Amino acid sequence: MSPFPASPRILVIGTSCAGKSTLASEFSLALAIPRIELDVLFWSPGWQPKPQEVFLSLVREAAAGECWVADGNYGMIRPVLWPRANVIVWLNYSLPVVFWRGLLRSIRRSWRREVLWHGNTESFRRTFLSRESILLWILTTHRRRARMLRCLQDDPQYAGIEWIEFRTPAETSRWLEGLCVPPARPQLDVTPSHNTPVR
Repeated sequence: MSPFPASPRILVIGTSCAGKSTLASEFSLALAIPRIELDVLFWSPGWQPKPQEVFLSLVREAAAGECWVADGNYGMIRPVLWPRANVIVWLNYSLPVVFWRGLLRSIRRSWRREVLWHGNTESFRRTFLSRESILLWILTTHRRRARMLRCLQDDPQYAGIEWIEFRTPAETSRWLEGLCVPPARPQLDVTPSHNTPVR
C-alpha cells in the first residue's frame, strides 16, 4: 500500500545537495505524476534569477494540478506551494554527507561541463573560487536551514501536511526499497512546455 494520498502533492525539501532532485525523479516515475523542478522555473540563462513575480506565477501554474512532486526550498514561494501540498519528504542529512555529495557533484559537473537548466553550466571558478560557490552555500546555510525546517514542521498552519523525515541516505534507500520504487532513470521533462523558462 502506498504511503501517499490518492492524489499526492509531494514536496521534497532539504539542504542543498541532499539529493532532492533524484528522489523527486524517482517519485515522479514510480507514481506517474508530474515533477515540478523549482530550479528550472527560477533560473534564467547566465545564472540570472527570474523576477519574483514571474517565478511565483510559474510555480502557481505548475502546482495547479491534482498531483505532482516538487523539489526545492525557495522560501519566497512557500505561501503559494506549501498550502497545496499534502506530503513533505525532508532529507535532513548531516553536513558532512551533503558537503561530500556537493563536492563530488560539482567536480563531475565542472569536469564534464554538464548543461543544467537553460544552458547554464557549473565551472571550476564558480564552484571553488567564487562567493556563489554551492559548497560555500552548503557550509553557511546547513545549520540555519535545518533549524528553519524544524520550526516549519511544528508550525500549526502546516499541521495538515504529512511529514516524512530521513536522517541518512541509507534510511531513505531502505524506505524506497520497501515501496519498490525503482532507481531514477534519465529525467523526464514533465514540466509543461509553456512553463519552461527561457534562460
